Amino acid sequence: MRSSAYDSVIAELGQLAPQGGVLDAHCHLGRDEDGSSLHPGALLAALDEVSGSARAVVFPLQDPDRRPACRVPNDRVLEWGRESGGRLTAYCRLDPDDDPVAEAERCLARGAHGIKLHPRGRDWESVHPAVPAIFGVAREAGVPILLHAGRNLRSMGALVEVALRFPEVVLVLAHAGIADQAVLAAGLARHPRVFYDTSCFAPYDVVELFAQVPAERIVFGSDAPYGQPVEGLFLAMRAAAYAGLGAGDRALVAGGTMTAVLDGNEPPAAGPPRLARVRPVAGSLVRVATYLMMGFSAALSAPPLPSRALSWIELARGVCRDPDPGGAGPALARIGNLLNTAEQLITAPDAHPRRALGLIHAAVTIAATEPLPAQLCPPAADQRRHAN
Repeated sequence: MRSSAYDSVIAELGQLAPQGGVLDAHCHLGRDEDGSSLHPGALLAALDEVSGSARAVVFPLQDPDRRPACRVPNDRVLEWGRESGGRLTAYCRLDPDDDPVAEAERCLARGAHGIKLHPRGRDWESVHPAVPAIFGVAREAGVPILLHAGRNLRSMGALVEVALRFPEVVLVLAHAGIADQAVLAAGLARHPRVFYDTSCFAPYDVVELFAQVPAERIVFGSDAPYGQPVEGLFLAMRAAAYAGLGAGDRALVAGGTMTAVLDGNEPPAAGPPRLARVRPVAGSLVRVATYLMMGFSAALSAPPLPSRALSWIELARGVCRDPDPGGAGPALARIGNLLNTAEQLITAPDAHPRRALGLIHAAVTIAATEPLPAQLCPPAADQRRHAN
């Protein structure tokens, strides 16, 4: 179901994103033991919402058939990659506890273009003994490693030491490295080939990434099927524009940088982070983003029930009714329109909950990435005084 609210998001995305060359660096295929699933036809249809030429990096989910050594799901994804006409680039998934080196070598010989590692609950203060050997395989093959760096992890400090031992290996840290973002950004600042993908639900995590690491080291990822390519790209492009990136630099984030990596070319030279660590904000937009992230999380909690978001939508709309919104007024009006449509999609007899959640996420993204008019930002001297 299309709506004018959704169409406004797509129209803005068309202005911010490049016309071609989009590459989603983080997509799963197959089945997961949590009940999620995504098959290549559905992913290609989702990529078509971005553009007919959009591509993706793909790898298996935590498949119930993964034993031994993830061989069955790896073979499925490799085959789907071969059948995709060049739109799906397949990685293999490895389990450090289950013959990972042999499986990596087997999959690379069959055409895998990279390696996915997804530690669950591992404390990176003590590195699994197989991890250096996996990095060694990646170095010999000249392929990237995509490493889960999001929820369900504790400290990742020991990863820094391992990565620095392998500066030749391209390492993509998933989910903006939020498991230990500041530690990873500081510890890996001198690594020449570390990247961070933008596959996050919380827009502030991606905004902060642009303040922690060079924009040339940030690549778009959606985390499909948990996220959607069009929504993930809207977040990546809004955050990039908020950080001051022009069209050429946004094109690198959208796919140019990751394409260079997969083609074996040197990545763009890295500059300093584009955002200041301390930034002026509009309190109304922070409130909206907070309420909507709480509603988004409530709607997705097991079992998923989008109607749980309704009370949080109402709180956010209360903020949007501010009679004196100042410079945040246009953004609040737009967010209010998105939320009205989201509520209709949730409560209608022929409900469209997935589209409703997409509109809620777009509203959060706008709230977190709306630039303030210059006249509303305090002078730099005032910012420094308040920071001290």
